[in-house]
Amino acid sequence: MPSIATINTASPFSPWRFCVAPMMACTDRHYRRFTRLLSRHARLYTEMVVAAAILRGPRERLLAFDALEHPLALQLGGNDPAELAAAARIGAEAGYDEINLNVGCPSNRVQAGRFGACLMKEPALVADCVAAMVSAVSVPVTVKTRLGVDDLDSYDALAALLAQVRDAGCRVILLHARKALLNLDTRANRQIPPLDYARVHRIKADFPELFIVLNGGLRSLADCVSHLDALDGVMLGRAAYEQPLLLQQVDALLFAAPPSPALSPLDLLTAYLPYIEAEYIQGTPLRVMTRHLCGLFHGRPGARDWRRTLSGEAAGALSPADLLAAIERQQSMAALTA
Repeated sequence: MPSIATINTASPFSPWRFCVAPMMACTDRHYRRFTRLLSRHARLYTEMVVAAAILRGPRERLLAFDALEHPLALQLGGNDPAELAAAARIGAEAGYDEINLNVGCPSNRVQAGRFGACLMKEPALVADCVAAMVSAVSVPVTVKTRLGVDDLDSYDALAALLAQVRDAGCRVILLHARKALLNLDTRANRQIPPLDYARVHRIKADFPELFIVLNGGLRSLADCVSHLDALDGVMLGRAAYEQPLLLQQVDALLFAAPPSPALSPLDLLTAYLPYIEAEYIQGTPLRVMTRHLCGLFHGRPGARDWRRTLSGEAAGALSPADLLAAIERQQSMAALTA
């Protein structure tokens, strides 16, 4: 059996107590750097990176991150044990705290590559991939998966998969509480298959030696807290991206950190501005960074105008200082009409 990476349990909290889910076109390095203004303790994940792209593509760009992003996991996609092991080794050497294998994405593109959720139909291959990755790195190798796929959705099938993954050396399962339907697109797969939290709780009861992290359907920190007595962690996805201000409560509520004053959207944008300016000087377009900030103004007066500035005007020739001035003007107008 491959050696299992030691997981630091010195903290009274699971290292996976609260995670922000890997999301394609969302959790890039700019989003993660911004998220660190909101929470220091949330565990962050990259977008899925295909193992072959790391081996044969623009490796430095794909793996770039800021040291402030820790704790940070690299999510890999693939189905070749040797390629995954090599990519995991490169990721660990680059400084990632965890290597995660995607066995849950149902997108057509991922299916065409024979990885993601369709790998649930090949549990022995998943175990081989995990074993190869565990042998290659000293950081934890984890698996993100679903309750099942298509008609392969019984409890016994899920338990058999997790048993093989465990025996291959994985101790952490990020479990999306829905099955995947491969004939649906990614968005529909987040909405149509029913949630089954009871099955996730049963898995934890039957596999107490595993760290089980719940993902799927959680919309608030109250939702998250309701599962933490029974599970080792929770993972918030779209809610964290679309309403980033809720992440300001994570450290105090879930990690017993001293409470700090809540920052306004403008405070956060001001704090993020030095990063924006530095990246802008290096040639990063503003829209690549500011598109992640649209949710800052969720539910606030003038939110539509703010989103238009962040995702529209920022795509033009504005400088970072122009962007901040535009946000200040819009905030002043909103205050007058509130």
